[in-house]
Amino acid sequence: MERVLQYDGSFDGLLTTIFTIYQHKIKSPIIQAPAQQQSSIFGTAHEVITEPEKAHRVLKRMNELSTPQDMREFYKAFLSEVIGIENTLFQYCQQTFEAGKAPSGDYGNSIILKISQAAKMVGREKHRMEAFIRFHLIEDDLYYANCEPDFNVLPLIASHFKNRYADQKWVIYDLKRDFGISYDLHEVVEVTINFKDPRSQRGIVNTGGLKESRFRESENNYRDLWNQYFKSTNIESRKNMKLHLQHVPRRYWKYLSEKVA
Repeated sequence: MERVLQYDGSFDGLLTTIFTIYQHKIKSPIIQAPAQQQSSIFGTAHEVITEPEKAHRVLKRMNELSTPQDMREFYKAFLSEVIGIENTLFQYCQQTFEAGKAPSGDYGNSIILKISQAAKMVGREKHRMEAFIRFHLIEDDLYYANCEPDFNVLPLIASHFKNRYADQKWVIYDLKRDFGISYDLHEVVEVTINFKDPRSQRGIVNTGGLKESRFRESENNYRDLWNQYFKSTNIESRKNMKLHLQHVPRRYWKYLSEKVA
């Protein structure tokens, strides 16, 4: 009988689940993320509690048998949140452990192909977020940006924005997944924001809220200047909307200052 293993959706949670499968010699496991968890007619459901030590043991072994590129692809595929990707990644681990090395570059292998395709989609979304995220200055010296990426790319873009904006405090918040990353001039940490909390006054928070309406006048002036620059460099006679949409899909427009009327 198939056994459903439900985990918390974290990378450590997935690795703990893989450890648990081997530890208890579970036959025909089905791994489910929180969004997919429901009463299953296929087998007994079991909740896996994340244990960093067990997760580390799996990760250490995978690193020993894989190249850094293999592991980057593995992690990106996990962040894709494609339905069933956890089971694909488990099968990849199975093949790696059994062979004593990762099946790198074997695109005739359906498991490798699925992971590669998912990783490529995540990689493209990562680059789009790095290009399209726009910060707005809110109270004090904090910059804030909303986003709704197709895939969970915030863990991948943290270093880019930390390096690019090392001298300012910022928060990037994923509205779709209800979590964000915050930089305080020293380190990047994960945060959650309660937008409904009226007591919240600023954005360096773990539980407080942010209000986008709290822009300074200088931020509005900056937007005006940016829009003027964009219009002055935009040559109407050379406009190619089809090409423009290929590079800047409409779903990103609401976060671009130059697209704000």
